[in-house]
Amino acid sequence: MEDKLYAFYLAGRKENEIPNALYRKYNVKKGLRNEDGTGVRVGLTRIADVVGYEIRNEEKCDVAGKLYYRGIELRELINGYSKAQTYGYEETCFLLLFGYLPNKAQMKEFCELLRSHYELPKDFLETKFLQMPGKNIMNRIQQAVLSLYDYDDKADDTDISNTLLQGIDILAKLPSILVYAYQSKLHRYHQESLVIHLAQHNLSIAENLLYMLRKDNRYTKLEAQLLDMLLIVHADHGGGNNSTFTNVVIASTGTDIYAAMVGAIGAMKGPRHGGANMKVRAMLEAVVEKIGYCEEEEVICNLINQILDKRFFDGSGLVYGMGHAIYTLSDPRSEVLQSYIEILAKEKQRMSEYAFYKRFEACAKKVMWERKHIRISSNVDFYSGFVYDMLGIPQELFTPLFVLARTVGWLAHNIENKLYDGRIVRPATKYVGELQDYVKMEDRL
Repeated sequence: MEDKLYAFYLAGRKENEIPNALYRKYNVKKGLRNEDGTGVRVGLTRIADVVGYEIRNEEKCDVAGKLYYRGIELRELINGYSKAQTYGYEETCFLLLFGYLPNKAQMKEFCELLRSHYELPKDFLETKFLQMPGKNIMNRIQQAVLSLYDYDDKADDTDISNTLLQGIDILAKLPSILVYAYQSKLHRYHQESLVIHLAQHNLSIAENLLYMLRKDNRYTKLEAQLLDMLLIVHADHGGGNNSTFTNVVIASTGTDIYAAMVGAIGAMKGPRHGGANMKVRAMLEAVVEKIGYCEEEEVICNLINQILDKRFFDGSGLVYGMGHAIYTLSDPRSEVLQSYIEILAKEKQRMSEYAFYKRFEACAKKVMWERKHIRISSNVDFYSGFVYDMLGIPQELFTPLFVLARTVGWLAHNIENKLYDGRIVRPATKYVGELQDYVKMEDRL
């Protein structure tokens, strides 16, 4: 019977079709996108600004990309905090949530608050992970975050002060949730030794993740700094990205923050959003298996053309990690990563691989210009998976790490929307079907 479900749909295919002409007729924006690719504005924010183009004389013009957190440009923020420390992400969290940079005393208090929430509820590890390991880490994270609702005496209190504390609690517990979801899966489904380390209250979020993930607890200062920087780079990307918008839409109904966060995680899971970093890594591995670390531009360009023609890799026709919905000439997050990747690549003796990434990026830009006359750049996903891999982080945790980093952005926008919008998000659609009369069962063919 199950195989007939789609047949039922096909039988009514004519009744289900929506021609493209109707979208233009009723001025409906597919994917909330304008004809020139710019996004339809759905709100106002003072948290982050994503700049990838300018409108001059009513025309969209390509510009070098910039990302601002509370008005501070990303590169300036990363270059500003002390490289001797590994709590740049915590500083970024404070900035995004409260709108200003903390002084030493405020930073100390904020970090202490975060660390006081590291510990999971009693028996949470045993009942939510060891007894119930999941096949998909992202799904398991959703279940774990939703389970935190049951341990919260004020779970349904959506007051701003309570929402802020709940969000901080979720963020602080995510490193443990990520690692335990992964370790329990390895143990149950791959029969590997179960290694569980408790979160350390004297470590930053980046340090803690590496500490808990590695069997010997060991990591270098450079590794912690690079992971810390990756968390900063992924912390927010304005209110228009899919997961943040999902969070705000759900929260606008007046529901609890756990439901809103779980919805955002679900949106993040998709390969067109947070899951893209895994796709990039898989694509490049397939490319290297095919042509090695090839230095011939013609060979690389030919393979990229095959990808675009749906004749290589996953048949999607997408060169993952290249291009972005907003950025045109450059993605500042990618540029920031590249300025640090070489240091780690040298330490890990993986310069040949890094050099190939650079060649592939250059060839992809060339091919896209030749085929479509558009300028594209690598986006943050193109290099982030490579960095995670050099840090010894398994591919299954690439997107979960994106969740960890972006949680503070979701929280900031959740609160901002509650304070200054407050209305339920209720867009409209236009019915374009035909009216018909009900036909009794005995009269149907």
